[in-house]
Amino acid sequence: MTVMVLIGAQWGDEGKGKATDLYGEHVQWVVRYQGGNNAGHTVVRPDGQKFALHLVPSGILSPGVKNVIGNGVVIDPGVLLGEIGELEERGVNTSNLLISADAHLIMPYHVAIDKVSERYLGKARIGTTGRGIGPCYQDKIARIGVRVQDVLDPSILAQKVEAALEQKNQMLVKIYNRKALDARQVIDTVLEQAEAFKHRIADTRLLLGEAVARGENVLLEGGQGTLLDVDHGTYPFVTSSSPTAGGAATGSGIGPTRITTVVGILKAYTTRVGSGPFPTELLDESGEFLRQAGHEFGVTTGRARRCGWFDAVVARYATRVNGLTDLFITKLDVLSSLETVPVCVAYEVDGERYDEMPMTQTAFHHATPIYEQLPGWSEDITGARTLADLPAAARAYLDRIEELSGTRISAVGVGPGQDETIEVNDLFG
Repeated sequence: MTVMVLIGAQWGDEGKGKATDLYGEHVQWVVRYQGGNNAGHTVVRPDGQKFALHLVPSGILSPGVKNVIGNGVVIDPGVLLGEIGELEERGVNTSNLLISADAHLIMPYHVAIDKVSERYLGKARIGTTGRGIGPCYQDKIARIGVRVQDVLDPSILAQKVEAALEQKNQMLVKIYNRKALDARQVIDTVLEQAEAFKHRIADTRLLLGEAVARGENVLLEGGQGTLLDVDHGTYPFVTSSSPTAGGAATGSGIGPTRITTVVGILKAYTTRVGSGPFPTELLDESGEFLRQAGHEFGVTTGRARRCGWFDAVVARYATRVNGLTDLFITKLDVLSSLETVPVCVAYEVDGERYDEMPMTQTAFHHATPIYEQLPGWSEDITGARTLADLPAAARAYLDRIEELSGTRISAVGVGPGQDETIEVNDLFG
């Protein structure tokens, strides 16, 4: 039995979809455990088809795999139905998709508040996608949220929406000068949408527990990345949930002692989307090279990603916080053609060297990278299928990343396709 967690080990967008698609062939269950449709995974199938997934787990593309949207996820019903519809139009069988009864629903008032409050912050904005994720999680923690199971009891749903709108409409009208939302219209819309997904609602905690007890393999995938975790990320420039390994247990209902493997996904360089500190960010032609060569534009938003060199301080931090057992390095091919490849090995803050993440937000904002220059390579590596196929400089680069991160590399992405991967260690052997 393998219960594997796939973790974004930077600021998200590391290529988790590729990893999930690769490992999904070895599992019976794939679980999305946190976040909402503010995240996206791009999966390129062996036949060249590209899929952009936002709420539906990546295992949906692997026949016979059961897919779960876990209790830690927040779901926009309209977005979910749209994504399911698009998949089915392209011939993907979605009958194996289940939804936790305890996942929370993003309501129209969450989206409205998210958009106007971000604009209201002006220069102090966090960089939210405006999809209602944060306000939905706020209501969850405040214990006034609407859960998926509530659509099965229209009277409970109505009671919750009406109570919420008594407060939300005051905020929209009196603070943000927006129109109030009609409770009946919101309720009717959600109930209509529910007709198309309520057959998928299940006690997924029980089903997953039984699957683990039977010795079946489970893969847990999150959105975003370690440094966007609400507890362990670069607060306040974070998401509203826990993409780290701890979030996998709470967001799925699988106990932490059942997790056997934690794989950290790291790009061979670093990117982030939205506001917040980013020590290795490149604001010159090198950053633009990485952006264009790596096609660094958000799957969900289309926003250009900020790009920088590989940050070993971040990698060590992610290893420690998540308890990583293995690394999956993606987009190594993007670095081909560079004469030298810098790697950030530490930071300098006010004349002091930091080999680990600074404790305070202020220090991290003022961190400047200390680089080590590694030799580059010019060869096309997309055809490599073993480490021996790589140029010596590319292998040396991976060796240094492994050494600096403190975790073994078990897979390397050398191109966007599922087959363009070097598997170093068999994680299901």
